[in-house]
Amino acid sequence: MREVVTPWRQRTRSTILEGMKLVSTLGVVMIAAVCSPLMAATVPVRFVEGVSRGYLLLRDVHGRILAHGDLLQVIRGDEIDKRMVFRFQDGSLYEESVSFTQPGVFRLKTYRLSTRGPAFDVDTEISMTQATGAYRVKTKDRKDGREKILEGKLELPPDVYNGLIMTIVKDLPKGESVTVHFVAFTPDPRLIELELTPVGDQETIVGDLKGSAVHYLIKPKLGMWLRLFATILGRAPSDLHAWVATDEVPAFVGFEGSLTMQGPVWRIEVVSPRLPDVGTASRTGGT
Repeated sequence: MREVVTPWRQRTRSTILEGMKLVSTLGVVMIAAVCSPLMAATVPVRFVEGVSRGYLLLRDVHGRILAHGDLLQVIRGDEIDKRMVFRFQDGSLYEESVSFTQPGVFRLKTYRLSTRGPAFDVDTEISMTQATGAYRVKTKDRKDGREKILEGKLELPPDVYNGLIMTIVKDLPKGESVTVHFVAFTPDPRLIELELTPVGDQETIVGDLKGSAVHYLIKPKLGMWLRLFATILGRAPSDLHAWVATDEVPAFVGFEGSLTMQGPVWRIEVVSPRLPDVGTASRTGGT
């Protein structure tokens, strides 16, 4: 029997075909967005990094001291090893280690992060190698003791800067913005962009001396689809803040933000070690 195509049926078919074309087009756009090559923006080196040590203090947003920390940096051959450690008053530990090179631009080599103790919901051990993209994530839930291990490889652009954000923001020319890449472990790794933008100056005080520091906003750029999924999962990373003194020689002043995915907002301050009272030193034979 021959099918009779009425005008209504013809319009319905056209609508269905147009809808299929739209779905197909959206699929192509999504695939292109995921598979398109990543644009790299490695940060040029203005001040060569060397051996250094800094003393840090970690506070919550109410000013309560949570942990004391060390920032250690040494040269090993052609590489720089940098380590930041916080020892909490409740026995928790946060340790972030990174190795990088600096011939012309900063380039990450390896990255490690370890968190454990009651300050964190999950004990975590993370390692990542830039050249191969290989990563390993081991988590242990502190409530039920369950362990989970994730291993795999990512295609990483040369401007991945895990563990180096404070280094590169300190090296930016005053007033300059930059967008780089960062691997967010949720614990599954997600490659995202971080936009570092100066948003104003803030007064600093050292003794009787007053100066200024540039306030940088460090904003994760998830893209439309990742932002949608992050909102649904409740795992959208928060904005970060950094302050850098940019006189003749730049210096890191402070940081505010979460050190772990969906962790609380904490503040990192630079402090100086103190000697005991002169009387105490003289009584113990000190000079």
